[in-house]
Amino acid sequence: METKLRLGVIQGLANVDEELRKVREMGMPTCQVGCWDPNLYTEENVTLIMAASRKYDVEVTTIWAGYSGPDVWDFLKGPITIGLVPPEYRKQRIEDLKKGADFAAKAKVPSITTHAGFIPEDLNNPLYQATITALREVAKHCKSLGLYFCLETGQETPITLLRAIKDIGTDNMGVNFDPANLLMYGKANPVDALDILGPYVKGVHAKDGEYPTDPLQLGVEKPLGEGRVNFPAFIPKLKSFGYTGALTIEREISGPRQIEDIKRAIEMLKELL
Repeated sequence: METKLRLGVIQGLANVDEELRKVREMGMPTCQVGCWDPNLYTEENVTLIMAASRKYDVEVTTIWAGYSGPDVWDFLKGPITIGLVPPEYRKQRIEDLKKGADFAAKAKVPSITTHAGFIPEDLNNPLYQATITALREVAKHCKSLGLYFCLETGQETPITLLRAIKDIGTDNMGVNFDPANLLMYGKANPVDALDILGPYVKGVHAKDGEYPTDPLQLGVEKPLGEGRVNFPAFIPKLKSFGYTGALTIEREISGPRQIEDIKRAIEMLKELL
């Protein structure tokens, strides 16, 4: 019998009871909980997230762990601000991610997820090995806690991400596959990219977008079904690699339009699950 994938959405850690209530009101059984402020990894929030998960019967599939310091989502300042690649932020961000892992373990969430940054494609770039060493430190910490450490697609080509996972060398690495990011960063066709990363997929963002046309700016995110991601081809191929997890809807705007777009995405995805 074919597995029916479950839907979810990304919610914040601040006011987590309210955030998970919204997930249940939209009729979804899962969510990813995002946190860009390591100060929110408190014992109080461990208690709150576990209580809200039980109260609303919503499974938290991962803690999407951000980090302190600047992050600019473009092609100019992105490489020098995002993730563990920039040397000046690396030490602090390793500690931020470890805190996220400690929080996830206490809250009984099976993984943390993050953007590694613009991992160099050139193996001879000294930033490459330094980034791998940093990621390996986080991965080993996650492994000691029984967690997966997932890297989200986006800033690097799929083969670069696969190379990084293999060079990190721990057996608890996974991919949070964001098909829109692969388009918006101009890195790959997401359906084809599954041929490279499919066996490592532990989470999926249901997001849509376009290739970039401005050399300095990312491509435009779109409501699901209005971008270039071929979801009718993407979802069956995802399943062919044995994926049985959640499709977590992400719409990177705020306000009433965001809710409208998420509700439309739910209806569209239901037909494909």
